[in-house]
Amino acid sequence: MKILFLHGFFASGQCVPAVALKEALKGKAEVLTPDLPIHPKEAINFIRNIIDREKPDALVGNSCGSFYAQMIAPIVGLPALLGNPYFKMTEFLRPRIGAHQYKSPRQDGKQDFIIDEQLIAEFAEIEEHQFDNYNPSYKDVVIGLFGENDTLAHFEPLFRKYYNQCFHFPGGHTPTAEEVQKYYVPLIEKFILDEPHPIDRSRFFKQ
Repeated sequence: MKILFLHGFFASGQCVPAVALKEALKGKAEVLTPDLPIHPKEAINFIRNIIDREKPDALVGNSCGSFYAQMIAPIVGLPALLGNPYFKMTEFLRPRIGAHQYKSPRQDGKQDFIIDEQLIAEFAEIEEHQFDNYNPSYKDVVIGLFGENDTLAHFEPLFRKYYNQCFHFPGGHTPTAEEVQKYYVPLIEKFILDEPHPIDRSRFFKQ
């Protein structure tokens, strides 16, 4: 089994949830944790290219990574676990205009980036169409996991408009390594690794 993990906006492929997921699933699944581009269209193309090349069995995201996973999963026919999905990234970015640094190291060594109006406009365009590829037959294949103490993302009601499988854990927006082990991994094992009937991915492609 192979899982593609998509990190949050300020994170990288070396963030705590990514590293914890790799460690927790060692021997059960290979976990890919690439650094995502900052620009949304570039990130989506980057993710699609990884999927074409690596052919993962599932997507797992956190925050902005879940935003991407929700859009991509039904297109490529993959199950997905969305950790604290941030469906309105423009609301997250707008009060944070200015210079920032990633909170975990990136492979290219570039830790500085800027949030500006252009970047917000790019996310606004993506947001408007994020559910365009939604397929009703996928409502039990995309899983939502929401931190009860998340002070940033509050999109469970929007998630429930489209998907049925919704779970909670007593944590914040970015899970700790222990929370990944205790709450993320069991859902991955139940809905992805131990899926008794392999998903017929062809039926999830939008015609």
